[in-house]
Amino acid sequence: MTYDKHTAAPNAVTTIPAADSAAALAHFHASLRFETDCADVHAALASGAPGFVLLDVRSPALFTQGHLPGALNLPHGKIVASKLAAYALDTLFVTYCAGPHCNGAARGALRLAQLGRSVKLMAGGITGWLDEGFALSRHDADSASDPRSDA
Repeated sequence: MTYDKHTAAPNAVTTIPAADSAAALAHFHASLRFETDCADVHAALASGAPGFVLLDVRSPALFTQGHLPGALNLPHGKIVASKLAAYALDTLFVTYCAGPHCNGAARGALRLAQLGRSVKLMAGGITGWLDEGFALSRHDADSASDPRSDA
């Protein structure tokens, strides 16, 4: 398929012009400061020294059904300063929820940011993780018993 902007019919993609390259560069560079993806999280976890704390911000019941290996369960509505007190102030947190249809990861990220914490959202959530072919954990005793995730 060839591209000829002079003969293309207007459509939902082309009606609003794309940003210039400088604006696109700034936008996409900034977006990577707020988000990460499943493959990058998986690779970081596999390294043994990921450099972040992975938070599953869904309910404990959903967490028990399956979660990312090494994740801690801290529902977004329970993210408060006292739950984070054991972590250094420069700790990076990565939040995730069910997937693109769920805004729990964004809610959790917002709460962390409100508490002055560094945070990134893992785009795709559980859905993206599974789409990448990565396995879930169902019996991660360390994650399930972390005292900071208690109700």
